Amino acid sequence: QVQLVESGGGLVQAGGSLRLSCAASGRTFKNIGWFRQAPGKEREFVASINWSGSTTDYADFSKGRFTISRDNAKSTVSLQMNSLKPGDTAGYYCAIADVPGYRGPGHFGSWGQGTQVTVSS
Repeated sequence: QVQLVESGGGLVQAGGSLRLSCAASGRTFKNIGWFRQAPGKEREFVASINWSGSTTDYADFSKGRFTISRDNAKSTVSLQMNSLKPGDTAGYYCAIADVPGYRGPGHFGSWGQGTQVTVSS
């Protein structure tokens, strides 16, 4: 089973940028998604990408600020986050889609351990 490891989180000021990386232990041809979860809140969809990188999907809050990309040769999926806001503070997780085309966390598996993003005002 493919395992995922996230990295790239940290502390950044509002308006700044971070690039998160999701490294897979092996090749997968499935869609991969990014999610986030803030304390006391449910895990929410951020973005996803299909196996070839030709199709992406974004939540309304991430559209225009975040960019998801994929490098299958390196088995990595990246999330470039620009114009960060304090409301983006959360743990960020990547996961493999069990069923493509859905945004619900229940349709994803092989979750990584997450990487923390903190945006200060």
